[in-house]
Amino acid sequence: MTARPRVGFLGVGWIGRSRMEAMVETGAIEAAAFADPSDDMAAQARRLAPGAVRADGLEGLLEAGLDGLVIATPSALHAEQSIAALERGMAVFCQKPLGRTATEARAVVEAARSADRLLAVDFSYRFTDGMRRIRDRVRSGEIGDVYAADLVFHNAYGPDKAWFYDPALSGGGCVMDLGVHLVDLALWMFDFPKVESVSSHLISAGRPLAEGQVEDYATAQAELEGGRSLRLACSWRLPAGREAVISAAFYGTAGGAALHNVGGSFYDFTAELYRGTSAETLAAPPDAWGGRAAADWALRLGRGERFDPEAERLVEVAAFLDRIYGRQA
Repeated sequence: MTARPRVGFLGVGWIGRSRMEAMVETGAIEAAAFADPSDDMAAQARRLAPGAVRADGLEGLLEAGLDGLVIATPSALHAEQSIAALERGMAVFCQKPLGRTATEARAVVEAARSADRLLAVDFSYRFTDGMRRIRDRVRSGEIGDVYAADLVFHNAYGPDKAWFYDPALSGGGCVMDLGVHLVDLALWMFDFPKVESVSSHLISAGRPLAEGQVEDYATAQAELEGGRSLRLACSWRLPAGREAVISAAFYGTAGGAALHNVGGSFYDFTAELYRGTSAETLAAPPDAWGGRAAADWALRLGRGERFDPEAERLVEVAAFLDRIYGRQA
């Protein structure tokens, strides 16, 4: 019997443990080691993976003889830590963003290519049942030629860790944290077309973004190859009357389709197909989608998959964010 890949987990806070649980449940990998400075987080991780060894940070994991590493640490560390793991011959599953800029993301992808190792980012909303069903309708032409998309992610809360508000550490505010999912969904839906133009408006505490700040409200307009129009909006701490407003709507010449969160939930979504003023339900809760991206990576690693050229799309997502921020890759 072939041994399962041995995987380590760098950061086992809520997200890291959630991804650990999803991967362990596949049976495709062995959770062999983890690292986290919090004794409480470590104790909770050990309950999920009793046989896993607690390592001393990244260096301890790099010396643990692992086949893969799951990274759930502050954004400023993602690129450097991913490259270190890849250069040691480990596959990598990283929380978003892969890098604070397209330059950082490109360096990680090139390291994965050189090492011939599987690389993926936790773009989990792709794996909701609703988005998958909408993509099928778009790809099949059922709603005609899709010419417009509106995507929104408003969060009534803000991050509770100080590094999110330091642009040097985070790379940006709500766009880097939430908008990255919207950009990925839009480009993935349309099979990553060329982005012709991007304009944006970034706000912090009700005023135009100033140097040294991160945005807590942002809008962006993009024109994609083929004449498609894309609008994005995201925020932290918006007084929206509910915990979250999340939606992704796509409009075509023969109909439309949209994903919406239910009752302000971060987890429950409906998907609908539109014909004029009528709507047909495509998907509804419950849908346990949160760990599917992680489980997918674990299954692929278990099958022995190596570098996937689709990882190059991660650079395109990062380059789009650079343009929102007025940076050129």
